[in-house]
Amino acid sequence: MESFLLQASVYLGAAVLIVPLTVRAGLGSVLGYLAAGLLLGPALSLAGSETHDLQHFAEFGVVMMLFLIGLDLEPRTLWEMRHRLLGLGGLQVALSASLIGAIVLAMDGRWQVAVTLGLLFSLSSTAIVVQTLSEKNLMRTAGGRSVFAVLLSQDIAVVPMLAAIPLLATRAIQPPATEGAAEPLLSLVQSLPGWAVTGLTLSIVAGIVLAGHFLTRPVFRFVHASRLPEMGTFISLLMVLGIAFLMMLVGLSPALGTFIAGVVLANSEFRHQIEADIKPFKGILMGLFFMTVGVSIDISLFATQAPRILALTLGLITAKALVLYTLARIFRLRGRDRMLFTFGLAQGSEFGFLIVSFALTQGILPEPVAQRALLVISLSMLLTPLLFLLYERLSHHHNARNSDRTPDEIDEKGPVIIAGIGRFGQVVNRMARSAGLQTVVLDADAAAVERMRRFGIKGFYGDPARPDLLLAAGLASAQILVVAVDDAARATQIVQFARKSRPDLHIVARAYDRVHVYELYRAGADDIVRETFDSSIRAGRYVLENMGFTEYEAAKLSQTYFKVDRAAMRDLAELWEPGKPVHDNPAYVARARQLDEDLRTALLDDQDEIGADKAAQ
Repeated sequence: MESFLLQASVYLGAAVLIVPLTVRAGLGSVLGYLAAGLLLGPALSLAGSETHDLQHFAEFGVVMMLFLIGLDLEPRTLWEMRHRLLGLGGLQVALSASLIGAIVLAMDGRWQVAVTLGLLFSLSSTAIVVQTLSEKNLMRTAGGRSVFAVLLSQDIAVVPMLAAIPLLATRAIQPPATEGAAEPLLSLVQSLPGWAVTGLTLSIVAGIVLAGHFLTRPVFRFVHASRLPEMGTFISLLMVLGIAFLMMLVGLSPALGTFIAGVVLANSEFRHQIEADIKPFKGILMGLFFMTVGVSIDISLFATQAPRILALTLGLITAKALVLYTLARIFRLRGRDRMLFTFGLAQGSEFGFLIVSFALTQGILPEPVAQRALLVISLSMLLTPLLFLLYERLSHHHNARNSDRTPDEIDEKGPVIIAGIGRFGQVVNRMARSAGLQTVVLDADAAAVERMRRFGIKGFYGDPARPDLLLAAGLASAQILVVAVDDAARATQIVQFARKSRPDLHIVARAYDRVHVYELYRAGADDIVRETFDSSIRAGRYVLENMGFTEYEAAKLSQTYFKVDRAAMRDLAELWEPGKPVHDNPAYVARARQLDEDLRTALLDDQDEIGADKAAQ
């Protein structure tokens, strides 16, 4: 017991010490966990013999991650991804396996080793890549969606890989002795004929789908009827671990099984509860998994073969990046999305540990080759955060190069100038044009301007923060300027210049948050729209309607809230002091409290008026 507590304290202490530092440095949590593992294992030798068993336990973090990803993907969404799954993902696995296998064959000469290493090195790390994409908010980009589609295809491809590897087995390479080891449960399935294994596999997958569709709702209702919060956690964990066991029983990827279950439950009313129950365990186990990867890196082998191991690792990354870049061009990924796709998947996979171990027991890989393969996988995963840093550096260079492009010659004028054509500016532009107004659109994103032109909407490339471009767009004669750029500082700069040049111009500006409202107000904006304010009021109106208020009553209360809050913003803007936190401004805090009371009074007066109208009727 004392040994367990000591090891747990050591692992938790290393994570708490190092991971926050790497996150604050902008390197992400994954590199922090890997660094903590390196510190515990190779550097200080604080990790003991428990690492191997701990790694198998921590792999359930990957299983839970795939389950949570499945919960966010409805079956309809997955069906819409079928072309990317089969085309982009399938080609990536096939081309990467072929290229790496050919290189290994030229180096080693044994086709069984070449095929096995080609297959396992074609996979990429779902755990590290998805975690990094989520942290950097890249999952919803075109490149991020393509990366996820390939990762999902790879997880599916693990199934035929594990099925095919025993067919490569020869007794020319004897598997390592396992004296005293218990016969694995998997052998019960392997002893069956091929058609029986296939039938059992399909039956288990079908059972997971049917049980998820028909049984989970009554079971969860029964468990939640006990009104014991921990029972919800118990049933969620039981479901994930049970499915993982069934998939491992037939030699399939447990992550794939739990992903399927997650997709089936994506439309369930218990989806959010299940997600809340599983997420804490997933986060802890994922961190533990990354730490065990760092601990398991064989520094002694690396020290004796450092040039060779580094060359093999960089060769793997280069070969995969070449295939990924080619596919990105074929599937018309552009700019930053192409770079994200190329660098995001150019590493080994945590499933590679499983495949190497399986191939070793089947007598396909010699022990020295297996050890080098494990080290290459670990190092490539360790380098993944650096690949993402390289992507960010190249992305900034790409943006800077685009900014050097000569702005378009603006040959149109109109009463409305729209600076920025993102999601916000697009709606304003479409509404104005639908009403018959002539607009002049400026945006510093060349790709966004090109997308507009494909839909027949003319826009002009150029930074709207440049005074000469605003003047060329007709600032001197325009009636309205809409500032809809994403960058808060540039938005304020545009408003300041426009107000100085045209005191009579009406300026409508998009604000990022409350402080940005004050900055835009000081700069001279007339109408300031907070990004989420109107949608929040609408959401509040829906809450009132569903709590018994009529549509008229909810509309009246929401209108009052809008008017009072709008007036309050102007009062608070007068008291706001640039560079000083609002909570450290006594006059601001006092006025904010008074305005809250005014708002409460106004809403109560509305309710009294509504009650009087009802009584009169």
